[in-house]
Amino acid sequence: MQGILYALVPMFAWGSIGFVSNKIGGKPNQQTFGMTLGALLFASIVWLVVRPEMNVLLWGVGIIGGMLWSMGQNGQFHAMQYMGVSVANPLSSGTQLVLGSLIGAIVFGEWTKSIHFILGITALVLLVIGFYFSSRQDSEKDQVGQNLTNFSKGFRALFYSTLGYISYTVLFNNIMHFDALAVILPMAVGMCLGAMMFMRFNVSLEKVVLKNALVGMMWGIGNIFMLLAASTAGLAIAFSFSQLGAIISIIGGIFFLGETKTKKEMRWVLIGILCFVIGAILLGIVKAN
Repeated sequence: MQGILYALVPMFAWGSIGFVSNKIGGKPNQQTFGMTLGALLFASIVWLVVRPEMNVLLWGVGIIGGMLWSMGQNGQFHAMQYMGVSVANPLSSGTQLVLGSLIGAIVFGEWTKSIHFILGITALVLLVIGFYFSSRQDSEKDQVGQNLTNFSKGFRALFYSTLGYISYTVLFNNIMHFDALAVILPMAVGMCLGAMMFMRFNVSLEKVVLKNALVGMMWGIGNIFMLLAASTAGLAIAFSFSQLGAIISIIGGIFFLGETKTKKEMRWVLIGILCFVIGAILLGIVKAN
């Protein structure tokens, strides 16, 4: 039971990032920079408490990984601006899960048994169905003035966001394996550098930037509890629950940001959420075995 409670923290912390940051406000570059400042503060506190062993390789890879992460998060913030949090986040999470799982299975041979392929392929199909329904638009809503030009911009933002996130995930999960408590500080430094690059180093510590640092603290707290969940409840529970943050994003976007949904769209969202839950649980089982 304790492990499940731990696993709920990254689910809510990471799933809330989109709508909390959008509630705070700011442009995507400001949101990214503010978030990375909070992550750097959190990582510095962790380093002071844990004092992990660190080396040049860990610093170099950590900084590169952090810059890739900032690319992913910046693209996600842009996509949220164009498509809304309740649409952009499920699309982003679903695409990352599908592509990340395929790369792990095909390139790195993570699926070694028949049951892995059966459960894995079933999970991927469910995830594709899930993010299709969660982002599906009611044609009647379009006819009364819904502007889909921004939707196309949102897909372009999600493309480079997914590229950044997938590269970051492959780097840390498949190529290099570091202690999460040791690499969090170098990674946070890389995140800040990446965010400043998007701002062309025209950095300004405006009020909205500092407020978005709260989101970075949420990200760090999610990381710590992800480790606790994996050690107490097992990887299947920790992974599955952490990936369900997209559900929190959908709910938060609708109820806290006032993103409107027609009755049809609400039914589609519920179908999408159900598919997400089952798909993520199946992937968690495959990952743990």
